Amino acid sequence: MDGDTLYPIGELARRTGLTVKTVRFYSDRGIVAPTDRSPAGYRLYTIDAVARLDLVRTLRELGLDLPTIRKVVDRELSLPEVAAAHAEALAVQIRVLRLRRAVLTAVAERGSTPEETELMHRLAQLSEDERRRLIDDFLDAVFGGLDAAPAFAGAMRSMTPELPDNPEAEQVQAWVELAEMSLDPDFRAAMRRMIEDQAAEQAQSDTTVPRRDVVATIRDQVGPALTTGLDPASPQADPIVATFTAHYAHLLGSPDNAKLRRRLTTRLENANDPRRERYLQLLAVVNDWPTPESLTPTFTWSTQASASGHSNNGTKAFCCDP
Repeated sequence: MDGDTLYPIGELARRTGLTVKTVRFYSDRGIVAPTDRSPAGYRLYTIDAVARLDLVRTLRELGLDLPTIRKVVDRELSLPEVAAAHAEALAVQIRVLRLRRAVLTAVAERGSTPEETELMHRLAQLSEDERRRLIDDFLDAVFGGLDAAPAFAGAMRSMTPELPDNPEAEQVQAWVELAEMSLDPDFRAAMRRMIEDQAAEQAQSDTTVPRRDVVATIRDQVGPALTTGLDPASPQADPIVATFTAHYAHLLGSPDNAKLRRRLTTRLENANDPRRERYLQLLAVVNDWPTPESLTPTFTWSTQASASGHSNNGTKAFCCDP
């Protein structure tokens, strides 16, 4: 029977698909010891050595080191425990490799300088706590110190990136770019101006009565005009402008005059900063959210239409009203 048959090292190699040199290597290290020796001194093995070598080869292909493999085949270590520990170690290695790949891909695509590459690498390596502190500092620069700050709690949460434990390369790239933006003083100042505009509106409006945000109203009013391709400089755009400026006046409790329209135009111009939209796009990638709707066409059309207003109940253009 096979269990009683002894095989020379060449036959063992043939049965396992390994080379004689490899079998001898494992045998010399006591991982697969010979059962006996021939009269000429050649090593002999039982059929059990085939199964043992198959397990050794599998564990080596999975990346386990020889001392650990020996303990596993000798039953000094539990194979499930070793597998779990090794899988955890591989997960860490995979995460590191993903981070490196993401940084290198970004460097190649953006043509980054050595200084930019160093910054991207550093941002990609941040721990969860370090990422949180970086974003908290950014949000504090944008929202902090305003009387209406509590009202922006939801907005702050919606602007917070949460990089998963095992991010895809695209998420890492998005995080790095988003982190770079959050460190940019000009971007922080632009976002601060936009939030200050909203805070001023909230302070001036009657907060006891629910009011619809002017941006939501403008989006609904301008949507059909964008769909039909209506020229914002045409007279047909005036009624649309009149509708959303009237809403803005009602929201603030102010007269619908040139001063208010200039304020609204400034509000739209501040909100139309392309960096704001880019931040939201990157945030969606990092958090695995749906791609946000672009408001750039709406803001651009509204600003152009406001600046090109032909009349306002018989008065002259918005930009020239006294």
